[in-house]
Amino acid sequence: MSAVNITKDNWWALVLGGVATLLFGLAAVFWPGLSLTTLLYLFSAFVLIVGVVDALSGLGSLGNSDTWFLPSALGAFEVGVAVYLLRHVNVKFSTFIALIGFTLIARGVIEAVSVYFSASVAAKAQALSYLSALVALVAGVIILFAKQQHGVAFVWLLGTYAIVSGVFQIAGLSSRPTK
Repeated sequence: MSAVNITKDNWWALVLGGVATLLFGLAAVFWPGLSLTTLLYLFSAFVLIVGVVDALSGLGSLGNSDTWFLPSALGAFEVGVAVYLLRHVNVKFSTFIALIGFTLIARGVIEAVSVYFSASVAAKAQALSYLSALVALVAGVIILFAKQQHGVAFVWLLGTYAIVSGVFQIAGLSSRPTK
């Protein structure tokens, strides 16, 4: 979620999204015996929470932002991915990797476009949003093209992305607009 679309009325969305992202990252990195099924459930819960928060945040900034529909569309996509994964827990590992990669790439692109087209954004919020978008894009591309044999590295990369992204989201609170 971009700090750009946060107003004084829905700052909670940035906190909730950041905390969910950070907790998912910590679980992925520091849970040594993590199975694929457990990772699928964790990722699904994470994407479901962040998707709902993104969609509500986008709808909440309907009158305040010209790009309100971008986080709403991202949220709908993320909720769709979460529901698909929860309904298909026996999904192939390659499909799971592809869904994660596409989700992170979509997040990076939408966040960058939202920042680019938003007017009156604080420089710190803009920099954090661009950096967060870049991290999501890079992690998404690396995960998308990861070989299936690199399972542990895949989990660490995903967890590290989530930790960094969660910190960026929470740090964006200090530079949120006061509309």
